[in-house]
Amino acid sequence: MIETLIPPEACASEAFGPDGSAVLYPEEAALVAAATNERREEFTTVRGCARRALAALGLPPAPVLPGKRNVPRWPAGVVGSMTHCSGYRAAVLARDTDLMAVGIDAEPHRPLPRGVLEAIALREELAWARTPAAGAAPFHRDRLLFSAKEAVYKTWYPLVGTELEFEDALISFREDGPGGTPAAGPGDAPAAGPRTGTFRARVLRPGTAPDGHPVTAFTGRWTAHRGLVATAITVPARRPAAAADTEGGTVGGVGHPGR
Repeated sequence: MIETLIPPEACASEAFGPDGSAVLYPEEAALVAAATNERREEFTTVRGCARRALAALGLPPAPVLPGKRNVPRWPAGVVGSMTHCSGYRAAVLARDTDLMAVGIDAEPHRPLPRGVLEAIALREELAWARTPAAGAAPFHRDRLLFSAKEAVYKTWYPLVGTELEFEDALISFREDGPGGTPAAGPGDAPAAGPRTGTFRARVLRPGTAPDGHPVTAFTGRWTAHRGLVATAITVPARRPAAAADTEGGTVGGVGHPGR
């Protein structure tokens, strides 16, 4: 599922249940020694996903330990992001010569708990999230908004190194029509199967990337499928002759990065 949201230079691995073959390094196991069985399973399985993604990049397995703000510490030359929720774990990695940053998030496709939408949404986002979506099946815009804000933060913090609050990014969404074409109106929204689309996050408190360029916006992709909502942002690495705008086709994440 997550692989449909990322460019070919990124490698993804996902699991829809416990991975009995995943094994922790001693230093990883120490972090969850006193945790519940559920927490140990999700921690272990998502690291199994990360190591499969490393292998797909042609790199050896390595421990994935949390750093500052719980951001995963990847091997030198690698950028990536992990996510987990009930029934799903995933990791997306890339070489830093291809991508500058990655942020992914997955959530159960059901309404947010009471009061959460009002706490995370700006006025324009709130109006969009409360507008019923077209289509035969229920579509929870509030959960999609939450996931996109999580993906924004997971991309932003490792890239810029400063905090970002939910209200610091204004997100707008577009849904693909049948066959992956942009929907011209509510009647073109797919009634069955995956719902997919793009989103744009305008950062209201701009920061600076390590190469000195401003980070003012991110673009990403989303999908709603199999009872889940997933979002992904990838930031292309800047080549010496590249344009000075850090808002590329998938440049550039609001939430908690490490998971």
